Amino acid sequence: MPEHTSFITYLLHLFPALGQNAHAFGSMLVSRHPVEAHHLEPSFTAALVALFVLGLAAFVRGQLRDPKQSAIPEETLTVRTFVEIFVGYFYDVAKDVMGPKKAKRYFPIVGACALFIFFSNILGLIPGMAPPTSSLSVTLGCALLVFLLFNYYGLKENGFGYVKHLFGPWLGPLGIPLNLGIFVIEVFSTCVRPISLAVRLMINMAVDHIVGSVFLGLFALLVPIPALVLGLLVVCVQTLVFCLLTAVYIGLATEHEESH
Repeated sequence: MPEHTSFITYLLHLFPALGQNAHAFGSMLVSRHPVEAHHLEPSFTAALVALFVLGLAAFVRGQLRDPKQSAIPEETLTVRTFVEIFVGYFYDVAKDVMGPKKAKRYFPIVGACALFIFFSNILGLIPGMAPPTSSLSVTLGCALLVFLLFNYYGLKENGFGYVKHLFGPWLGPLGIPLNLGIFVIEVFSTCVRPISLAVRLMINMAVDHIVGSVFLGLFALLVPIPALVLGLLVVCVQTLVFCLLTAVYIGLATEHEESH
């Protein structure tokens, strides 16, 4: 395959109408200039992953409607048991970071991030597919959503006290310049959080995808099991890191003023 292309590229070339619609859609959303369909691959793949996650959630929820059957664990690993184990693990992570009460309240955003990022990352292990999380536009979109939500939760929980704690402890009239300096540093560190979230995830997944592609090209006849195992480890670790930091940011933002 040509560099930086996937099966979606060939799908758009096989069906010219899809390519034309992608050009028009990209020009409408991004700029007035024509946008290559190749540049829309990460967004298109991310949309497919989001639809898959929604379908998976609807499927599992349909199986949990019967309390008698859902209370009995299945003997084999099925879609339902996988989702239960997966969601339960990340709920425990959120509970350890935020506490049971906050975890129950704010877990939907952590769980949604976990499912979307995991299945986006896992696409990198499929030959011919590129993970959308190897694109900065996708990871930055996820990080900005987390940024907006944890600031919203902080303002909703603490009101003006959320902004007040950015100034640090009151040092008296003579300490006003120092309080202003603390405010600038706190605002800067808060605004850097989404950038660090996005760049960390994007770089790790892009490098992992490149390394995996190289090994697959060199050892196409021999299944590169070690590379796949390492890739799966990277997929899981990067999902955990993103969700762990999300839980930390929400937990810090929703602490009451006296706790800061």
